[in-house]
Amino acid sequence: MINRKRPEADLRLQYRKTFELALAISLLIMLFAFHALPNFETAPRDIKTEIVQIKIEDIPPTEQLKQAPPPGRPSVPIPTESEDVPEDVTIETTELDLSEIPPPPPPPVSDEYENYVFIPYDEPPVPIGGYETIRKNLKYPEIARKAGVQGLVVVGVLIDEKGNSVKTQVLKESGMKVGFEEAAQAAVMMMKWKPAKQRDKAVKVWVSIPVRFSLTEAKSGST
Repeated sequence: MINRKRPEADLRLQYRKTFELALAISLLIMLFAFHALPNFETAPRDIKTEIVQIKIEDIPPTEQLKQAPPPGRPSVPIPTESEDVPEDVTIETTELDLSEIPPPPPPPVSDEYENYVFIPYDEPPVPIGGYETIRKNLKYPEIARKAGVQGLVVVGVLIDEKGNSVKTQVLKESGMKVGFEEAAQAAVMMMKWKPAKQRDKAVKVWVSIPVRFSLTEAKSGST
């Protein structure tokens, strides 16, 4: 046997009618409230503000308490082996006059050109007469000529602002104690230069010069 709901008890069948009735009642309540309640009009209110005045009074300066001087240095007992000296005897304070002590001597100023160092320049130094003047002034060591040896020496030369060779330094030795280094330095010291320039100003610079000793050139009389 199939159980069926009665039409008057089925809520689904009454849903549409109930919804429409509730909607109509709510509309009526809104229309009644709109026409029945009075209109509220608000007017702006004037708010009065009170001006607060701040009065600045000058406070007289107060006298600061003077600070007490710092306590003196505590006395130091004198160590002694004599029993006649009382224990409470101390060393009296002494004042040293540092003005009588001579100041220490200034440290020695190191010469930046003492050893070979690269100094930047815009125009390099140019030997007057060319580098061939080294060959003209170079003397082949007699001991090397007799021994039939050749070699290469790199000499650094310091050229001052007037173009003079003021100092030389052997940067690379020949490896043979036959007088190549001394002869190369002597030939380079005899050279005159057009000084190097940095920003159109003559400057003192170091340059390195390779000096080659060749028996062929020495026999031909070019050395």
